[in-house]
Amino acid sequence: MKIWQKSITVNELVENFTVGRDREFDLQMAAFDVLGSLAHTQMLESIGLMSADDLQLIQKELKNIYRDIESGKFTIAQEVEDVHSQVELLLTQRIGDAGKKIHSGRSRNDQVLVDLKLFFRHELQQVVEETDKLFRLLIELSNKHKDVLLPGYTHLQVAMPSSFGLWFGAYAESLTDDLEMVLAAYKITNKNPLGSAAGYGSSFPLNRTLTTQLLGFESLNYNVVYAQMGRGKTERVIAQALSSIAATLAKMAMDQALYLSQNFAFVSYPDTLTTGSSIMPHKKNPDVWEIMRGKCNRLQALPNDVAMMTVNLPSGYHRELQLLKELLFPAFADLKDCLHMATFMLQNITVNKDILNDPKYAYLFSVEAVNSQVLSGVPFRDAYKQVGLAIEKGEFKPDMRVNHTHEGSIGNLGNEQITVAMDKLLKSFDFAKVSQATTKLLTY
Repeated sequence: MKIWQKSITVNELVENFTVGRDREFDLQMAAFDVLGSLAHTQMLESIGLMSADDLQLIQKELKNIYRDIESGKFTIAQEVEDVHSQVELLLTQRIGDAGKKIHSGRSRNDQVLVDLKLFFRHELQQVVEETDKLFRLLIELSNKHKDVLLPGYTHLQVAMPSSFGLWFGAYAESLTDDLEMVLAAYKITNKNPLGSAAGYGSSFPLNRTLTTQLLGFESLNYNVVYAQMGRGKTERVIAQALSSIAATLAKMAMDQALYLSQNFAFVSYPDTLTTGSSIMPHKKNPDVWEIMRGKCNRLQALPNDVAMMTVNLPSGYHRELQLLKELLFPAFADLKDCLHMATFMLQNITVNKDILNDPKYAYLFSVEAVNSQVLSGVPFRDAYKQVGLAIEKGEFKPDMRVNHTHEGSIGNLGNEQITVAMDKLLKSFDFAKVSQATTKLLTY
């Protein structure tokens, strides 16, 4: 069944090529398609385009379909083009002609737009929640290991003292900035396109403010042409946000792969969390971190992939926009998996508390020695030269005490301030409003 089809049957080869993987990805949007229809039909009744009896019948059966989706019983038949067609077909089969009325005042263009916005909003919430779990763990580990020193590197050369407190805390703060990007994406996503129809509005007296409230959107995409133009733009902004978190995770994964190697031996994990070699019995490979690094590096290409799909499209709807699902839907799954696995692995990390006992790290403290002289009144350039000459002659004797007290340094991590910033940011998402709207729709 195709809700647009009249008397001509499309060539099977053309149909298979154009439908592509839509059914597969539409299954993930099915619950949101029903939510959109619940709101839309309430609005239709409020403006006199649907009777109260029809509305009651439609709402009841849409909720039955929603329950089927939630329990895994909903499928999209091979002969049905997409989720919108499948829901309308089921509704019509079950309640008769009343089911044919739900499409008044909308097009598949704005129907898929609202489905996508609801899906993206839900997925972004899950990303935020997984990111927050990892953030809390990183802050906990930072505080727990704040006094354990490790080498800091520049150019992959031993540089200055760092600490596990700094290392864990750095990634926590990075995730805070990443969620600023996610918040921007969430705000752009959380606007209602329903009522834009095919991209040029409708001659029906639609109440778009009502559907905005019913679906828990923060506001409207007011201009109907822009509502359609927003498809592709929304995905591009979301892609930027996901790639930002991915960049943080990729760097963390790279650090972990290095730190676990025998040459570093900064951290260790239980044998059950690493893998071995088919011929080298001593191996403990960081496969989880390597797979994470690969997936997150791939995710950093996502914004470019989305841009290349949409960069030269004029305004209005174009069929290749459906291909954006193939980019975004798996990206959400991959990023959530990586966040979850990063949290799981770090819950089982053991840090080496004796790293700096190795004499090769003695020069880490050269800057400390220079600063000590400066604090006693020696000009910086003179102190730098004196310590440098001592190193050249092999006479440098490090004082391994670290006296860093300024904000964000070894002795003053700033974790409280970072946590306050994260807590403030999380409140800006206002997930409770969406949850309340969804609950109200399903119990109307």
